Amino acid sequence: MRLLNLSNEKIVELLDEMDSDSKAINKNLIEMCWYMRGGITYSEIVHLSPMDRKHIMELIKSNMETTNKSGLPFF
Repeated sequence: MRLLNLSNEKIVELLDEMDSDSKAINKNLIEMCWYMRGGITYSEIVHLSPMDRKHIMELIKSNMETTNKSGLPFF
């Protein structure tokens, strides 16, 4: 996509989409830190690769499923 060829409206739309994506990533990183209960700081998680963060989220989801199945309290 050539940005120079986009209309002003398309540029604004693209920037809004990027802003929304950025906020979603930030929220996801904060949630991962919370679930890790101090096992990783926000500064540390920001510097991880997307693949590392994906694996952490998979671990969190797996642990949540185990918690739900076992009936043990999580919080």
